[in-house]
Amino acid sequence: MGLVKTVFVLGATLFLDKFGRRPLLLSSYGGMIVSLLTLGFGLTMIDHCDHKLNWAVGLCISSVLVYVASFSIGAGPVAWVYTSEIFPLRLRAQGTSVGVATNRIASGVEAATFLSLYKAITIGGAFFLFAGIASVAWVFFYLCYPETRGKTLEDIEGLFGHFIKWISVLKEQNMKEENNETNCENNGQIQEPKTWASGVSKNG
Repeated sequence: MGLVKTVFVLGATLFLDKFGRRPLLLSSYGGMIVSLLTLGFGLTMIDHCDHKLNWAVGLCISSVLVYVASFSIGAGPVAWVYTSEIFPLRLRAQGTSVGVATNRIASGVEAATFLSLYKAITIGGAFFLFAGIASVAWVFFYLCYPETRGKTLEDIEGLFGHFIKWISVLKEQNMKEENNETNCENNGQIQEPKTWASGVSKNG
């Protein structure tokens, strides 16, 4: 398990700037949702069966490995990178501190309540619940988390402010970039005949 985590964390460092934060984060949570659902299914089958189910045990082990890999390639490392980018400079230290504190508190609450949750809704039900929470997180990230790769701090600040406002703002920024590229190309095409004509006149 440690080897899987190390390999995928290293992979995340290589792919973070190549593919962007948003694709890694969404694919990571997608893998976590699938692995939690299959883990819950496998544990439910084991819990309700009197004899040992080798296929269910193998499914649970595979699901845990897939979960660790999915978490390590996106949700684990990308969260800290994203936190350092989306806050303005004047609030970056406070925002990062709140993010770290929230992460630790949530982890502590989950660890402290897991046994009680498992006894209340069965161990399979607990992982189905975690899959539901991860699904809500995936929808939230899809709607509210824009891509920040290659963006300046000013561009990133302009993406936030209202619910899913970043979609329209991102389209405007892309249109401006396309217009600037088109203008540069047109200016280059216009300048070429002038340079050629001036060269001919000089030679003449």
